[in-house]
Amino acid sequence: MCTDTSHSHRKLFTKSDLVNQHLAHLSNLRWNSIRNSNICTLQILMVPSSASMHTLDSTFVRDQLALRACPLNEVRLQPEGEYVLYWMQSTMRFEENWALRFATLEADRVGKPLVIYQGLNPHYEHANDRTHTMIVGNAVELGRRADALGYTYLFHLRTTVAGDNRVVDRLATRASLVVTDAFPTAGVDSRSARVAARIGCRMMAVDSHGVIAAAAFQKEEFAARTIRPKIAKLRDFSLEPVRDQPPRLSVSNSLRASLELDALVLDALDVAAAVASCEIDHTVAAVVDRAPGLTAARAQLSAFCADTLSDYSTRRNAPADSAGSSRLSPYLHYGQISAAEVARTARETGAPAEVEKFFDELLTWRELSLNFCTRNRKFATLDGLPNWVRANMARHAADPREHVYDLATFEAAATHHPLWNAAQRELMATGSIHNVMRMYWGKYIVLWSASYEEALRIMITLNNKYALDGRDPNSYGGIQWCLGKFDRPWQRRPVLGTIRYMSIDLAYKKFDARTYERRWS
Repeated sequence: MCTDTSHSHRKLFTKSDLVNQHLAHLSNLRWNSIRNSNICTLQILMVPSSASMHTLDSTFVRDQLALRACPLNEVRLQPEGEYVLYWMQSTMRFEENWALRFATLEADRVGKPLVIYQGLNPHYEHANDRTHTMIVGNAVELGRRADALGYTYLFHLRTTVAGDNRVVDRLATRASLVVTDAFPTAGVDSRSARVAARIGCRMMAVDSHGVIAAAAFQKEEFAARTIRPKIAKLRDFSLEPVRDQPPRLSVSNSLRASLELDALVLDALDVAAAVASCEIDHTVAAVVDRAPGLTAARAQLSAFCADTLSDYSTRRNAPADSAGSSRLSPYLHYGQISAAEVARTARETGAPAEVEKFFDELLTWRELSLNFCTRNRKFATLDGLPNWVRANMARHAADPREHVYDLATFEAAATHHPLWNAAQRELMATGSIHNVMRMYWGKYIVLWSASYEEALRIMITLNNKYALDGRDPNSYGGIQWCLGKFDRPWQRRPVLGTIRYMSIDLAYKKFDARTYERRWS
């Protein structure tokens, strides 16, 4: 249980109370904190006249954090604490990290140093070499850059399931305040809520995933057409840059040495060997040509802007064009580069029409999926779908399927159709599927599964196991789109009913499917 010891009142909360409160907070509190202050939202979201970078103590940053930060428990800040703790979970970067900004401001406000901690355990869903390598490799880069930027960054790699699982709790016992990332998927929210329910200091979650604060959208948006005009009003304001700075007080050597933490020595770490030492699935290999970290992300962004962006609207529809998309989704998923940096770089280098098309993917669909997973806690189930879709499924649940495959057959890319098999092989080899082929991949899992429930389970399993952006809000949004989310009713057909149909056989007339097949045969 968690106890509020502020003033003379003592209020007891059960662990489940605080978990449920936190999930509700993500939908309500950040927005209510603005409305209850009697500040006009439109005034807050006006674009400042100055185009210069905002400072960390600016009104712009304060107003952003009022939308992005939310409390996870009812415990007071502990003035006797030795530091402010930033528990890095999903925003794995120092730049344009709103949680880090909040933690820095709070550390300066209470006159404490800031400790940045990140941990990786071996028992998250589908823990494997592919995901571990992206996280540990990024940690190495963060560790090498931290001192020069004025940060203290500690990374703990838990190699066994039976290993130390209370590092955060121990660090929190000596903290004045704990700050972490707000993220609705990958178990981050529920894990944060459990920790918040048992520690003895205030804990805050801060949203850094989207360009626009998730709380700026007050309800679940049901289609791209409903969120697109709202994004257009907030986009330029939200892209205004902020000059980051480290906390005023540094962590002393004695304080660092006293922390009960077996921190990984990152300077000369052999990432492959470290990953191999973990009790995880070693059958899903790392993607050798996808280096983790900000440096690799910026190199990919630069290559995209120099080559593909000039005719993005055409090339993005050609799965045989291996360089026809940005290929930034893994870096965005792990928070190794911010979507705001990507958007500003594209805006500064590309033709307006092509940039707008790219923004529709980077902002409209990504923010829509974040809104879905934040506002609809049933995002991973059929209950998260619109009423018309569920009624349609009830009508067509018993329709005979032309082919029925189980998870093992789909996973082995052993269906009767070579183009679908090619998409699955691309996923297993590279950790991604071209966006056009991802739609066919999902639609035909629905058509060739024994039930809609089974289709959803298979899509989530394969995506979360193999995709470098698995367990991301954008992944759940894309998967549910295959089942009718964000869409409208279409012509009625067997199995799908009025869910949008896409003919995989006609794909051969739309793009060079044969070349794509040969590449992944």
